[in-house]
Amino acid sequence: MAKKQAKKAAGGTPATVALTAARAEFTLHAYEHDPATPSYGEEAARALGVSADRVFKTLVADVDGDLTVAVVPVSGSLDLKALATAVGGKRAAMADPAAAERTTGYVRGGISPLGQRKPLRTVVDSSAREHPTVCVSAGRRGLEVELSPSDLVALTSATLAPIARA
Repeated sequence: MAKKQAKKAAGGTPATVALTAARAEFTLHAYEHDPATPSYGEEAARALGVSADRVFKTLVADVDGDLTVAVVPVSGSLDLKALATAVGGKRAAMADPAAAERTTGYVRGGISPLGQRKPLRTVVDSSAREHPTVCVSAGRRGLEVELSPSDLVALTSATLAPIARA
């Protein structure tokens, strides 16, 4: 029963439950999601009134046969070659969306780097260090979590590397 209450109090996603369990400092930001939006990340930045370089999107890539999470600012794009290099791989490609959803437990546009069904190797773009806080998906479309980059890296056991292109 206590687990159910914690889930409800934290916003009801595995990401918020993980943050609460870790006693991390975070702020939830909910907004009305428009299903017709072409970019979930840009929609979040506009809705929250923050710069697109502080809102980070969670992308799942296949690096040499292993699913890997890349967390990059919505103002840029993922450099697949840089991601492969960051994890010691040779080749990276975007993962099949169905495989990403099945493995993380989240739907596309709501994939969070936190609280994944199967924790994946994660790389956060090094530009995150330039901000006191960043926003990432809290596990569903229309819900973002704001936290310090150091907490994001620690809670996901991530590597910091320059993996984004402007």
